[in-house]
Amino acid sequence: MIERLAALKITQLARSFKSVAVTGPRQSGKTTLVRSLFPDKPYLSLENPDIRRFAIEDPRGFLARYEQGAIFDEVQRTPELFSYLQEILDDSSETGRFVLTGSNNFLLQQNISQTLAGRVAIINLLPFSTAEIFPDHQTPPDENLLMLKGHYPPIYDPGIPPEDWFPNYLRTYIDRDVRQIKNITDLIVFERFIRLLAGRTGQELNLTSLAVDTGVDTKTVQSWIGILESSFIIYLLRPHFKNFNKTLIKRPKIYFYDTGLVCSLLGITDEEQLALHPLRGSLFECLVVTELLKKRTNAGKPVNLYYWRDKTGHEVDVVVDNGLTLLPIEIKAGKTINGEFFKSLLYWNKLSGERKAYIIYAGNQEEERSNGVNVINWFEMVKRDI
Repeated sequence: MIERLAALKITQLARSFKSVAVTGPRQSGKTTLVRSLFPDKPYLSLENPDIRRFAIEDPRGFLARYEQGAIFDEVQRTPELFSYLQEILDDSSETGRFVLTGSNNFLLQQNISQTLAGRVAIINLLPFSTAEIFPDHQTPPDENLLMLKGHYPPIYDPGIPPEDWFPNYLRTYIDRDVRQIKNITDLIVFERFIRLLAGRTGQELNLTSLAVDTGVDTKTVQSWIGILESSFIIYLLRPHFKNFNKTLIKRPKIYFYDTGLVCSLLGITDEEQLALHPLRGSLFECLVVTELLKKRTNAGKPVNLYYWRDKTGHEVDVVVDNGLTLLPIEIKAGKTINGEFFKSLLYWNKLSGERKAYIIYAGNQEEERSNGVNVINWFEMVKRDI
């Protein structure tokens, strides 16, 4: 079993809060992790129709069986339980009593915010980070192979080929989760929408353009974006609004949580095809952004990532907002450092007065320039505290 970096934080939260909720996409390893961390707790999957029916029809009787606590998997399937859980948790000072998991962020957090606020700690568990897959690696792994395979646990254990696993994952997701969240009647159109979105990875979200290409209205596209975001398929990187007296772009950028899924949606099946694909740069950017995301979610930290772009075309791929300081990061898929890499960061530093910045790229040479810009390999970023 691959060791998960989030394990330490989940254990810590279970000692401080009455309940812990672990959310994340399907097949990200939530069940495996919580069962290994809490082996003494009874485990129940609320995907099971009989268990779910019992929990819905007789919630008090159901919970009475597990007074000492339990793991409730896919708990968003039974929102009726949350109010009764609140009552049980309020009557006890015991910590870590119930462990909840869910693969839909919106449904789970909506119910938690209404009934379990202050009683439950929430942590997102995303697919493997590169540091988890290669914990002792000194040299960078092949980024093309990694982007192609993605980071979902079943790709590595039991080792299902990506070309077999991703199409089935997508089909299962659409058939089960999409119908569960919202009753979409034309699933073929919805699947076409996801494929169109994959082709826009790393780009600004343009609802009107997507609506025209998909053949639906903008309200439908907005609703579908919400479905994909809440079920951890896509991540929207919001723009940073520090103005510097410039008119800024205010639309989010689209990233998928897993590059392997994007490759599958785009029909990319081998490394040679990926190396020559026009979207390779966007996929590499997606890889780096999701690695930055996982560093924060695994540590239980809030996500403080943004991007910055003004209407004159100046852009910084990622801005890490640390409260008092802003750390700009440029992401480049090339392996050779050249002067073009530095233009956006030097412009940003001139506007902001900041001195520290990073260029994260696919090459192995590291540089620390006198202008405050550090050039590092993407895998080195994974190991650093950025």
